[in-house]
Amino acid sequence: MRRGAMLYEGKAKRVYSTDESGQCIIEFKDDASAFNGIKKGTIADKGIMNNTMSSYLFAMLSAAGVANHFLERIGEREMLVRRVQIIPLEVIVRNIAAGSMSKRLGIPEGKVLASPVVEFSYKDDALGDPLVNEDHIRALGAATDVEVATLRRLALTVNDLLRERFSSVGITLVDFKLEFGRANSMIFLADEISPDTCRFWDTATGEKLDKDRFRRDLGGVEEGYREVLGRLLSGSAQ
Repeated sequence: MRRGAMLYEGKAKRVYSTDESGQCIIEFKDDASAFNGIKKGTIADKGIMNNTMSSYLFAMLSAAGVANHFLERIGEREMLVRRVQIIPLEVIVRNIAAGSMSKRLGIPEGKVLASPVVEFSYKDDALGDPLVNEDHIRALGAATDVEVATLRRLALTVNDLLRERFSSVGITLVDFKLEFGRANSMIFLADEISPDTCRFWDTATGEKLDKDRFRRDLGGVEEGYREVLGRLLSGSAQ
């Protein structure tokens, strides 16, 4: 597999073409950002940890029947993926009130929601990735009604699978965001699943083990990422 030209560079990843039709290489960076790029920094070995975790979880989801772009992990920071056309929506699933939901709705952080809440945001950095409803999505032409229903269904399926897996190692999945892409008339889960895109709390203590440690200047950012990865790979709450 030969790496080709860089197709895209985002806040946390670079995407490269390959000499195989329909395949790309994703390289995970150590760069960190928050609040739509206002706060920037570096988290040591974040790229290695997020690549390892995402590869593990994508493989797990694939085995459970959730189609995704992951093909194989090809290096410490790189994975080989199916080339997809990213749908310009982030699908957010919330099990516990936290972050922007608490601020917007006045729900105390840490309140367990009666059922998972699914939100959509429109992927546009210049607009700050605003929340949108199904009417907005239709007006923007971002996805069809059938696709939106599929995204919601897949996101809730992923939520069930991830909650069970992380619960088994003493971690509570508070909320997370997903991205999806189109290829060959199908929808595939894409992007990454990591402490960059999920809120993870230690089930016993409530300690934050995700990017909120960076956002809120709590310290121990790398340690939080390593803790989640270590538990996941060892299968133990330690």
